[in-house]
Amino acid sequence: MDLEQLERAYLTVRRELLNEQTDRGYWLGELSSSALSTATAVAALHLSPFPDVSLVSGGLKWLAEHQNADGGWGDTVRSHSNISTTMLCRAAFHITGQTETYAAVLQGCEQWLSQRYGRTPQELAEAVRNRYGKDRTFSVPILMMCALGKLIDWREVPRLPYELAALPQSWYRFAKMPVVSYALPALIAIGQVIHHHRGIGFPVTGFLRWLTRSRTLKVLRKIQPASGGYLEATPLTSFVCMSLSAAGLGKHRVVEKGIEFLKSSVRADGSWPIDTDLAIWVTTLSVNALASASELNQLPQASTLLDWLLAQQSKTIHPYTGAAAGAWGWTYHSGSVPDCDDTPGALLALRHLAWVTDRLPEVIIPTIRGQEWILNLQNRDGGFPTFCKGWGQLPFDRSGNDLTAHALRALYEEKPTPQQKASVLRGFAYLSGQQRPDGSWLPLWFGNQHAPDDENPVYGTARVLAAYRDWKKIDTAEAQRGIAFLLSCQNEDGGWGGAKQTPSSLEETALVVEMLADTLGIEHPQVQRGVEYLVQNVLQEGYKSATPIGFYFAKLWYFEKLYPVIFLVAALGKVRRMLATQQGDKDHVHS
Repeated sequence: MDLEQLERAYLTVRRELLNEQTDRGYWLGELSSSALSTATAVAALHLSPFPDVSLVSGGLKWLAEHQNADGGWGDTVRSHSNISTTMLCRAAFHITGQTETYAAVLQGCEQWLSQRYGRTPQELAEAVRNRYGKDRTFSVPILMMCALGKLIDWREVPRLPYELAALPQSWYRFAKMPVVSYALPALIAIGQVIHHHRGIGFPVTGFLRWLTRSRTLKVLRKIQPASGGYLEATPLTSFVCMSLSAAGLGKHRVVEKGIEFLKSSVRADGSWPIDTDLAIWVTTLSVNALASASELNQLPQASTLLDWLLAQQSKTIHPYTGAAAGAWGWTYHSGSVPDCDDTPGALLALRHLAWVTDRLPEVIIPTIRGQEWILNLQNRDGGFPTFCKGWGQLPFDRSGNDLTAHALRALYEEKPTPQQKASVLRGFAYLSGQQRPDGSWLPLWFGNQHAPDDENPVYGTARVLAAYRDWKKIDTAEAQRGIAFLLSCQNEDGGWGGAKQTPSSLEETALVVEMLADTLGIEHPQVQRGVEYLVQNVLQEGYKSATPIGFYFAKLWYFEKLYPVIFLVAALGKVRRMLATQQGDKDHVHS
């Protein structure tokens, strides 16, 4: 291992990370521009009573310029073409009446679709439904937008039981909704526009929908955040706005606020990101990465950052999901929702910041509240979901391996309470039952576009092993199988991708190197090869190009420019620290 190059590489990414810190000590990051977000925003703006011709034109121009060479569109400019985003982009050009202007673009799009999914509206609609199965969270919005563009018949768009939103919030988890918890605004708005265009249908349910129309609109307004953006997400907000506009409700306050959000979140190049930002998430990742490197003393604003992070803890019951106080979401903006990935990340960061600032007493009560919030979210199967306990088996409402491991890490105490002990035992039992025969675990929130079924067992396994490490269970049989799986996935170039025989990336390689350095030691030959891969790519400035590694919503991709930098600081910093400790031990022996 070339120690001089390792030092150069580490100092490079550490400098890059610290340079991204804001005046208040936190990080904002930057999410990728999204063709899907841009297409939906353009349609919503065009259909609303508050249009902006220049934004619509700019968005269409951006879409045309970022069409993939094969004629389709992926979610990001580095993503493979997929049917969902391609169908939405196609619909945007039709809804806005710009088919002649962009005839060549649409010709390529039609060719891509016909070669893979068929030519008729019925074949394309069926292909969309097949992609998502029983989960209608995203298939129905896509088909709805296609129907607005007169590309398919409204009969191809499944109805959504928006009348269920009129139930008391505490009953939602018993209602067996066909969408996940975060998609409640879409259930209401899209359900209404489908009802508007398809008519009553079955008399009893039709009457219920007519009866609850006004009440569910009040729910929609009640859960709309101050920013106007549901979840701070462009697609979800756009679907709500275009649905209400197309149902004759374009002047509703929800649409007005939603369009304000869309206008305020457009980028200079005419595109929209998938979400406003992941400020809390990338901040806690950054703090925990520097802690892994034992470099929190490099944070001159650590105390200011601690104040900021404490201020982001929720103080009241959340109007959207009914989540109790005491948790964190992914950003400080009003559209954020408390969840079981950001809350554990925040608790781990609080622990580190409290030690480095000597302010441990101040974080005791916030930590207890956060841990109680996590404990109360645990599902019957022993795992932890993203947002809501017991909502069902649809993605993001069911338990997840990466979420469960993160929650267990946040619950770690040298002397845990009886409740914590019981919860942790159930959590590890869940993880043990979820391990696949090859030793891997699948994550819920992260994927890899090069891997079969877009899965990312490398990310999931690395994240789960962190919980086994923290709770000193790394010698268990399942943890050892997980380590063996990671070792089996290393590529010839020394790096790792999302699964076996997938292209190496800095993100996945850094995650694996950090974990294997902890569990196998820095002298292990595969760890050293991984470090060499990271160092050489950093010195070639590979960290400046993030890889699509994230899911958002249902099979919706993004990349975040800080991910490679953060993961590299954690991995290279840990190796650097372990080498320094090793050298110090040798010097002590010699002396």
